[in-house]
Amino acid sequence: MPKATVNILMVCLGNICRSPLAHGILESKLDSNLYYVDSAGTGAYHVGNPPDRRSIAVAKKHGIDITHQRAQQFKVSHFDNFDFIYVMDQSNYENVLQLTRNDNDRKKVSLILEEVAPNMHSEVPDPYYGGDTGFENVYEMLEEACSLIANKI
Repeated sequence: MPKATVNILMVCLGNICRSPLAHGILESKLDSNLYYVDSAGTGAYHVGNPPDRRSIAVAKKHGIDITHQRAQQFKVSHFDNFDFIYVMDQSNYENVLQLTRNDNDRKKVSLILEEVAPNMHSEVPDPYYGGDTGFENVYEMLEEACSLIANKI
């Protein structure tokens, strides 16, 4: 992993739908010399696989290429390597928090939609079992959140 000025990790369950989209969207908004963006899943279901074809398609539709990404599982070492860890939903948020070792780790973790609606505990729905419309809806949510994150950092 290259060490940039700021390192940001996006996390969902399998690392093939939501977090790869968030990864690609935020990466497209930031200078890669200053920011490093990556993604991971709390589960090991898809390790080594590319993003879901529907995530790839919706990203491509919006001018973003995520085909180079490969799923990885979230590890405790991610706390050492990342400054911000954005999680897509409450269940995965709790799974990540269970791995924290201290307050410093805990402070790095937040729900991504808290950027859009603070203290609302909003979740990015998992579009995996839905149709293509679900992926477009998720893209729109993540686009808004990532724009706010890019402006903030």
